[in-house]
Amino acid sequence: MPTISLVLAALAGLLHVYFFLLESVLFRKPFAHRTFGIKDPAEVEALSFSMLNQGFYNLFLAIGTLVGVVGTVRGWEPQGPTLVVFCCACMVAAALVLVVARPRMARGALVQGLLPLLALVLAAVL
Repeated sequence: MPTISLVLAALAGLLHVYFFLLESVLFRKPFAHRTFGIKDPAEVEALSFSMLNQGFYNLFLAIGTLVGVVGTVRGWEPQGPTLVVFCCACMVAAALVLVVARPRMARGALVQGLLPLLALVLAAVL
């Protein structure tokens, strides 16, 4: 797997760790409310469990991606690259679900899906 793909996948993994922190650890903070466009405290309460769950999904994808990157660097063939491709594909698929379900969330879907998409495309063509 090309180095540039591994770097992009690692950045995608780190970004998903940030998503985990924002959704699961910091969701009740005003910064998170602004990030998600939430103005009503009742909405925060209603969404808090779903966001906790969603944050852990992001963490698991991040861990899988980062373990795959480290594994690839350490020569774990074919397990490392397979894990990177699978987790990045899941990240891209989640971004597609987001933009299809809520077109107004296109910016968020782009942030979520661009790095893993570039990692996959470059891995395929290089």
